[in-house]
Amino acid sequence: MTKLNSEQDFLTLIDKFFPSENGHVTLGRGDDCSVLRAGKDLCISKDLFLEDVHFRRSYFSPADIGYKSLAVNISDIAAMGGQPCGFALGLIIPPNLENEFWEPFFKSMSALAQQHDLILAGGDLSGGQYLGVSVTVWGEAAGGRFLSRGNAKPGDILFLHGPAGMARTGLLTLEDLGPKAAEIYPECVQAHLRPSMRVAAGIELAESPHVKGLMDLSDGLARDLPRFLGCCAGNVGAEISLDKSKLHEEIVRYAESKSISSAEHAFLGGEDYALFGAASAEGFEELKAAIPGLYQIGTITGDNKVFLNGRKYTAGGFDHFSK
Repeated sequence: MTKLNSEQDFLTLIDKFFPSENGHVTLGRGDDCSVLRAGKDLCISKDLFLEDVHFRRSYFSPADIGYKSLAVNISDIAAMGGQPCGFALGLIIPPNLENEFWEPFFKSMSALAQQHDLILAGGDLSGGQYLGVSVTVWGEAAGGRFLSRGNAKPGDILFLHGPAGMARTGLLTLEDLGPKAAEIYPECVQAHLRPSMRVAAGIELAESPHVKGLMDLSDGLARDLPRFLGCCAGNVGAEISLDKSKLHEEIVRYAESKSISSAEHAFLGGEDYALFGAASAEGFEELKAAIPGLYQIGTITGDNKVFLNGRKYTAGGFDHFSK
């Protein structure tokens, strides 16, 4: 294990796992800036991944933290229908963190980066009280266009590619039981710790003229659906249907154990990183046949109300600053 007693020690370890240049990054890490070569429009996003805000080291392994801190950023690019190209990494390093943490952290992050041909272009390091990871990621429109949120209209189909509610179930059970939760709700715990990335599906959606808009389901349908609708012209609303047949059996089992509605639990959701979007009604069946795993969850309506399984829904969803 490399001794990590200085900033240079960290940079040497990072160099072990990440190349510094490719055809896209022509001047890599080590200077004041990296130099990028891009012949087309790029989309860019940034996320923070902070200890005791977004993860706990009591049940996130170092490899889980390395994976998810990059994955949530890749998901933003997928939600635009883009192909991720590169990222910059910032680390806040607490003084009590053991050296053994970093090898699996970087190895896991590097494996995910290599899976998507994603280069680490640069970043920064700082000491701090708690562990924090900041990632800035960019990508290009491999599907021919970027998908924004604001083009849907009444009558369009609302769809998901990926689950709603699994990561929330995993989070709540991990908070209650710690790592033992994986024995009872293994797939939901995995969905929270290691969410699947949907880059290929996002590119396919961007290639279809039937798709009106797309986003990633990071804060749950209860919070993200109003954001999506708010970008559309006019006072649009939605009718959402989430019956048990559309929910993972672990979600249903968890809801029954807590005597709560499985549909409302899934609708609240959070951190599933599914792709959520709208498509024209006339083109949806063709779209669903072309992209396995795509399924309808509702329709856009001509008012500003949201209905879940036939009942008006008014509660809010997840908010980082809510009390």
